[in-house]
Amino acid sequence: MEIIRLTEGGIEEAVSRAAEVLRAGGIILYPTDTLYGLGGDAFSDEAFQKICSIKGRDERRPIHAVFSDLSAAETYAIMTPLGEKLARTFLPGPLTLVLKKKPEFTTGIGHNLSTIGVRIPKNRFCLMLAQTFGKPYTTTSANVSNEKPLATVPEILAQLQEGADHVDLAIDVGPLSPEVRSTVVDVRGESPFVIREGSISTEELERALADA
Repeated sequence: MEIIRLTEGGIEEAVSRAAEVLRAGGIILYPTDTLYGLGGDAFSDEAFQKICSIKGRDERRPIHAVFSDLSAAETYAIMTPLGEKLARTFLPGPLTLVLKKKPEFTTGIGHNLSTIGVRIPKNRFCLMLAQTFGKPYTTTSANVSNEKPLATVPEILAQLQEGADHVDLAIDVGPLSPEVRSTVVDVRGESPFVIREGSISTEELERALADA
């Protein structure tokens, strides 16, 4: 496994290397605006299965994806007025919008699912990687399923044990708070349904919609 200790001056090199790994079907461990995530080509069956294997995760459970912006997301997802309102207020940021997936995307994270989770993190590395890679990549916490997320790359790799052998590249920015999670909201209807409350509270969502 290759580890890049990221500094502000070396971000372009780190993004370029991460994009190479994703294009080759590999898996990266990377920082977001919340915690560390595991990334692979979101619509690659092989990459999706690797992610599930690393985490010991049921393949029937949804995994979300990072997009560079809403325009890129709308290639794969059917945007709603509700989603647009929340996106204008909170994105880029720690919010995942669950939308209806366009039916032609049936591989990778789209296998047997009618929805797609759209994530646009407020993180320079994540957004630059999405633009450089040119496609969405997975965002799922870098931990064994049902185990607590951890703060540092060495801790995460130790928890993953044999699964760490399938991680090709780790981008290390030092400790990130494992308690910070994105808020996941289903915005397919006229009212938001909060699947998981994280950094953005339900009250903040409601205020944003009232002010829109």
